[in-house]
Order: sequence, then structure tokens, then C-alpha cells
Amino acid sequence: MVSPASSYFFVYSSLRKGFHQGAYDYLTQFFTFKNKAKVKGILSNADDVAVATPTIYDTFIIGELYKLNIEEDFSYVVGQMDDYEGLDALPGEQPFYRREITTVFSEDGTSTQAWIYWFNGDVSNMPLIHSGDVLESGQAKS
Repeated sequence: MVSPASSYFFVYSSLRKGFHQGAYDYLTQFFTFKNKAKVKGILSNADDVAVATPTIYDTFIIGELYKLNIEEDFSYVVGQMDDYEGLDALPGEQPFYRREITTVFSEDGTSTQAWIYWFNGDVSNMPLIHSGDVLESGQAKS
């Protein structure tokens, strides 16, 4: 088993409660919702898919913080999530996302380290989702 650097995940798009997709049902088999939260970053519209990129500025992405129920499940569950997020690209292709640890700020004022899937490309020519909230903007990764 790979030991996790964190057993928390921050989700901001199709894995959030409000989308009621099968992927959310899968997520909640292994994770427990902790609270609403935010991370420093920007959301961009990549052909009607909301993608997140980190930033040092005080702009935030709104989402939800989840905790893995059983730490021993980390390798299996994260492997499934990596597959869902397209981290396993074909030879010669760049993965659409990369999974990294980031600081998550919870609505109760605490912060923790959690995994997030950042967009793995250039967003300089993409329109911004200024609210930082995929649910508010109506754009979710399909």
C-alpha cells in the first residue's frame, strides 16, 4: 500500500454534492464529507469543462473537503479517482490533470492539507469563471 501524504481530498466540480453524478456516489462510498471549503486558485472554462489552476493570489476556488474513511484503501481509491480524472494518459500524451497536495481553508476557519486535481495545461487563453464556484457557474466536467 502507498502511504498517503493526506487522507483528505478537495473537490470543486463534478464530484461535488450538487451534481448528483455516479462519480459522486462512488466517492461517498470511500469518503466522508467534512465541510465546505476553498483553495487558492482560479477556475477556467476549457471547452465547457471547469478546470482549476493554483495561484499565489487571494483568489479562491469553492468546493468541498472529504476524508478517506479507511486509510488502507488509499492506493485503490486514488487509483480509481486518477483514472476518472484522466491521469493515465496514452504514451506521448499529456495527462489532463495532475494530483497534488494543497492547503484547504474550511468554512470553520481551520486549514488542512488535501489532495486536489489541478489542470495540467495552459489556461492563459481560457475564459475565467470569476465566481470560483462551479455550481454557481453551472459548468461541470462531464
